[in-house]
Amino acid sequence: MTPTLLVLLVVLGVAAVAMLWVIATYNGLVRKRVMADNSWSQIDVQLKRRYDLIPNLVETVKGYAGHERGTLEAVIKARQTAIDAKSVTDQAAAENMLSGTLRQLFALSESYPDLKANTNFLSLQEELSSTENKIGFARQYYNDVVGQYNTAIQVFPAALIAGMFHFDKRDYFTATAETERQAPAVKF
Repeated sequence: MTPTLLVLLVVLGVAAVAMLWVIATYNGLVRKRVMADNSWSQIDVQLKRRYDLIPNLVETVKGYAGHERGTLEAVIKARQTAIDAKSVTDQAAAENMLSGTLRQLFALSESYPDLKANTNFLSLQEELSSTENKIGFARQYYNDVVGQYNTAIQVFPAALIAGMFHFDKRDYFTATAETERQAPAVKF
C-alpha cells in the first residue's frame, strides 16, 4: 500500500465519520423539532375543547344572569381573540386574557344561587375545569420539549448543524398576566 493511498483512505474515513455525525445530528434535531410541534398540537387540541365549551357556558349563564352583558361579551371577545392568535406569544397572552374573563364569569355564579345550583352549569364548569388542568399539563410538556429543543440547537457542535439548516429557537408558553404569577390570597 502506497503512502498516497493510505492518506486517501484516512481522509475518506474521516469524511465518512463526519458525514455520519452530520446526518445523526440533523436527524436528532428534526426529531426534537417534531416533538415540539406535536406538543403544541396537544395544547391546540385542549384549547379547541375549551373553545367549544365556552359558548354553552355563556348560554347557560345568560339564562340566569342576562343583564351581566359586559362579562358575557368579554368572555366571547376573549374566546375569539384566543382562536385568532397565531404565534405562541400571542396565544399565551390571549389564553391568559380568556382565563381572566372565565374567572369573572364563574364569580357571577356566587350572585345567582339558581345558576350555582343548575346541573348544566355545574357540569360545564366541571368539564371546563378538567380541560384547564389538561391545558396546564400540555403547556408544561410543551415547555419541557421546547427547552430540550432550544438547548439542542444551541450547544456546540450541534449549533453548527442547526445554523446551517435553519433550526430556529422556539418560544415558551408563559403566563403573562401578573395575577397568574402571584400566589392567591387565602383568607379564613
